[in-house]
Amino acid sequence: MNFIKNVLATFVGIILFCMMSFFLLLIIGVVASAGSSSSGKSTKSNSIIKLDLENVSNDYGGSIYIEDFDYKETNNDGLINVLQAIDYAKTDDKIKGISIENNATSLGSTQRKAIVDKLAEFKKTGKFVVAYADYYSQGEYYLASVADTVYMNPMGSIDFKGLASEVLYMKDLQEKTGIHMEVIRHGKYKSAVEPFLQQTMSDENREQLTVLLNSIWESYVGDISKNRKISVETLNNIATNLDARNANLALQNKLIDKIAYIDQYQNGIKKALDIKYDDDINEIDILDYIKDVNLNIKKFSAKDQIAVIFAQGEIQGGEGNVNTIGEGSINRALKEARKNDKIKAVVLRVNSPGGSALTSDIIWREIELTKKVKPVIVSMGDVAASGGYYIACNANKIFAEPGTITGSIGVFGMVPNFKKVADKFGVNAEAVKTHENATGYSVFEEMSPKYKQTLTESIEIIYDTFISRVAEGRKMDKAKVDEMAQGRVWTGTMAKQLGLVDELGSLDDAITYAAKLVKTDDYKVSLYPEYEVELADLFRKFLGMSVSSVKEDAIKSEIGTENYELLQRMNYLKQSKGIQAMMPYHLNIK
Repeated sequence: MNFIKNVLATFVGIILFCMMSFFLLLIIGVVASAGSSSSGKSTKSNSIIKLDLENVSNDYGGSIYIEDFDYKETNNDGLINVLQAIDYAKTDDKIKGISIENNATSLGSTQRKAIVDKLAEFKKTGKFVVAYADYYSQGEYYLASVADTVYMNPMGSIDFKGLASEVLYMKDLQEKTGIHMEVIRHGKYKSAVEPFLQQTMSDENREQLTVLLNSIWESYVGDISKNRKISVETLNNIATNLDARNANLALQNKLIDKIAYIDQYQNGIKKALDIKYDDDINEIDILDYIKDVNLNIKKFSAKDQIAVIFAQGEIQGGEGNVNTIGEGSINRALKEARKNDKIKAVVLRVNSPGGSALTSDIIWREIELTKKVKPVIVSMGDVAASGGYYIACNANKIFAEPGTITGSIGVFGMVPNFKKVADKFGVNAEAVKTHENATGYSVFEEMSPKYKQTLTESIEIIYDTFISRVAEGRKMDKAKVDEMAQGRVWTGTMAKQLGLVDELGSLDDAITYAAKLVKTDDYKVSLYPEYEVELADLFRKFLGMSVSSVKEDAIKSEIGTENYELLQRMNYLKQSKGIQAMMPYHLNIK
């Protein structure tokens, strides 16, 4: 009998082992292919790069390490990889030009600017850049404006009309549902929670948004003016009168160079490549090109290194991942940079609207420790606000793009309250306690004066710490920081005038500065952080991906995309733990 039991146990064990091995290989396969649509193509002679950025969304594609199997995987699909590839293509004899064809991307304004600047450098080598679209959004047109020749479909148009920002207010919704958000904040401009406090936009928020949008627009239209050799005044008139609403008007106003169909556009490329019209164009997608030349881009023989650490996404704490900032991965990267003798300086690339005040301070401390050993330079991306600015303020030098959204120096605390819902449905919460404040806060009771006082005290302490960190890091008077803070957001251009940043420039500029600071011209750029994950986490993520995607699509189709975004916004703020240093990140600029 025991023999049979042992045989069965062994048989079952073998089956389970095979199943686990299968799922393990499947998961590793998913991880290995995540974030990249590259098919491993090789670059042929007389080729062009197709600048398809649909699958490029982050500054950094991310590197993960699976502890259970000592397995590492790096995704080279970040903006930094695209910029490095375009830079490499300048001297690649196989590449003759770059095609921006029906480009659709979720990249932000400063990310697009980085690509525009890199394409302008590419053109200076004598190689060509051309662009075609059936329809141009404002962001897509901005990217295309750097091209030598801009084509558009005869039935196309350019959505060139200026910028607008839409903010959803939910005070009445709370009244109707009975779900109330208890909010305590410091900063009259701290509009991250304003939609829960009132039904209309405050004068302060309208003021800051107006200034913000005008500043971003000036930067945007200034680059187009330079690229297209059209005055800013003329471009503003075109936007006001919608004079790019069809192909003929766009051509007449010199926003495009040619009206053509896609086959005519391709014939133009064939002419530039000096090949016959019935020949195929040797075209390689940007992500395929990155994969093909990746080893050539890296300078393995370089004597020194500049570490670029990417802090991107909301600050949530924990390990973090490619879309969120956690002290685990960021601080580990900072410590490694400190201990590695080959790394001479650190560039912290911040692209974050903020989040957990506690996590922000933990990262701030690690930067302080790193500064004592090696210089830390900050490069700000699309947004480095609130907690994002907190972790940047003590750097040796801060670079920002003109359109970077920064500042938002303020904090808030918010908790949901279901008292009205409970009363409506006859729910009464009773508590038994050993001490006066043992219950803390109950979502089924109105916030007590004592709890409100305690929360307010915590917020005031964190706010005071925040402005103290800024004053110390920026070598400014604390009272002056408080005056310009109050949760208000600024663009990079305005922040430089106020002394919140040092220079206007790109990530490349920050890296170049860091190299000069440590007196090295023989260096390679090493990308961090590396995110540590366990097999169990990957397994849960793998099983949940398809279910989550189906659920999201179902909800969107049922209630609409805008209502779904509203729901997501409410859920995020309800689930936020601890006091937040968060900008009004749900800034929908159109």
